Amino acid sequence: MRGGSSRGPYFNKKDLPSDRDELSEVLISVLGSGQFLNIDGIGGGNAVTTKVAILSQSDDDWADVDYFFAQVSVLDKTVDYRPTCGNILAGVGPAAVEMGLVKIAGDLTEVKIKAVNTGARVISKVKTDLGAVNYFGDCQIDGVPGTSSPIQLLFLDVAGSSTGKLFPTGSATDVIRDVEVTCMDLAMPMVIARASSFGLTGSESVEELESNRAFFESMEAIRVEAGQRMGMGDVSESVTPKFGLVAQASEVGHMICRYFMPWQTHPSLAVTGSQCLASCALAPGTVAYDLMKTPENCPATIILHHPMGTMEVLVDFEITANNQFVHKSAGLTRTARKLASGEVFAHIPSN
Repeated sequence: MRGGSSRGPYFNKKDLPSDRDELSEVLISVLGSGQFLNIDGIGGGNAVTTKVAILSQSDDDWADVDYFFAQVSVLDKTVDYRPTCGNILAGVGPAAVEMGLVKIAGDLTEVKIKAVNTGARVISKVKTDLGAVNYFGDCQIDGVPGTSSPIQLLFLDVAGSSTGKLFPTGSATDVIRDVEVTCMDLAMPMVIARASSFGLTGSESVEELESNRAFFESMEAIRVEAGQRMGMGDVSESVTPKFGLVAQASEVGHMICRYFMPWQTHPSLAVTGSQCLASCALAPGTVAYDLMKTPENCPATIILHHPMGTMEVLVDFEITANNQFVHKSAGLTRTARKLASGEVFAHIPSN
């Protein structure tokens, strides 16, 4: 399925090995990790097309479905189970209905999802007015061609979902290798810096950023040290924390962003990362707070500008009497589409 601006296979957990090492071997084979085109699998040669969703009925009293995410590398035959993915999550509701894990409940089916990797709770509202998932509609999201039926996502319990703290270092800002950053854990643990700190405008194209190897080297050194400070250990081989750049936009409630996965520039913007970036702009004391003119309304609609357009995030929050940011929920609209169903074959060489 395509979920948001990502793509990958969605599996029923019962069809996969329970042993983590065996599972990794299967996923590496299925996606074709180890070659830049993933020619011996169904990956697409990019981190946004080598993602995997594993679904099962939930034993959580609140949730209908457990969603376990795996990020398979393009090149080096590894699988990272630490992060989650909000774009792939956009396809979880439809996939759960398609798999028979959730029954259709009228024209709009609400699917309650537990994100196993982080513990976050997400409500997905899926259009089912054809007696099946309806993928057709007028909703267009930047980074995806054409239009589809809208899928409404409401994210709960995402503050501190990976590290246990909104600001894992204990501060809204830190200075790492002479660069001021915000280490923030909201939906996705991130290290966020001003683009100007690297001599950038924030409006660079993906191609311009990808060719700037000096920036990537500096960014990675900061990210690895930040991971240690965030209590995440050695993150040199992990895709988290992610890295983001922010820059000022002229309109109220708008901000320019670039998001990294982290060793490639994201072609647009991650759903999880967008929540963290939007909240960073609303939280006093962060590197992004003074870059954005804050809307007067709450919940606040924040428009994030990425290389392929914009993403809109609705953030419900509170600023306490002692000027602390409290996150309540975030809402986004995404789309998804079923691309194929059936069997995929894994080739596991014998030892």
